[in-house]
Amino acid sequence: MEAVTIEHANVRRDGKLILTDVSFHAEKGEKIAIIGPNGAGKSTLIDVIDRRVYPLAKDEYRSSILGEERWMVSDLRKRIGHVSPGTDEFYRTSYTAREIVASGLYASLGFDFHHSIAEEDWERADEELRKVSMYTHKDRTMNTLSTGEMRRVLLARAAITDPDILLLDEASSGLDFPSRADLRDTISSYITKGRTLIMVTHELSEILPEISRIILMKDGMIAMDGEKKDVLTEKNLSSLYSREVHLAEADGIYTAFC
Repeated sequence: MEAVTIEHANVRRDGKLILTDVSFHAEKGEKIAIIGPNGAGKSTLIDVIDRRVYPLAKDEYRSSILGEERWMVSDLRKRIGHVSPGTDEFYRTSYTAREIVASGLYASLGFDFHHSIAEEDWERADEELRKVSMYTHKDRTMNTLSTGEMRRVLLARAAITDPDILLLDEASSGLDFPSRADLRDTISSYITKGRTLIMVTHELSEILPEISRIILMKDGMIAMDGEKKDVLTEKNLSSLYSREVHLAEADGIYTAFC
């Protein structure tokens, strides 16, 4: 079953093309990592998938999510979980971690007077917080959490609706390497049950062993798309970054250095 189809997407900002005729397809249950240099268009592609950014209205452009082209945004937010460092400040509020996670059920930022929260909603939030080892911090306000703690809360929020698609855009940005490893293990626990994972990262060590497909992006275009063993090579990465790159692998985890 199709999870995502994007055809001929062109995105322009300030007169500059950020994406140039990009087409992307993902089947249900696929695990995909997108890598590339800064400015390659990786995050923009993720935002196009999540319909936070809309490409130029050209006749050839098409977007389909879970087999449907038209979505109410509030409904789509419940089918796609999205974690990005670009939203950190948006969520750094005086709402508690528990409130932020539970409000993911309503595609809202915290709760307002018109929300009626059932006890089962709080129980679901508590369950997700336990999965990311943040239950003991459930009553802490978001603006008192560390970056790593906040990312765990936002991952719990993204997962509370049991989304079909999980989008992770540099989800471990700003974390030290033990915290990145912990978050990688947590993410692994979320990619069962046929859920589609699309991950953008600068750190090859974030690419889970379960990920089998790698996309290389450069200059707003897809430079290569294929099986991990075929795409993650020193030759391909050196070409992608325009400098000599060395690659190492241990137990399915890759690292790269120049």
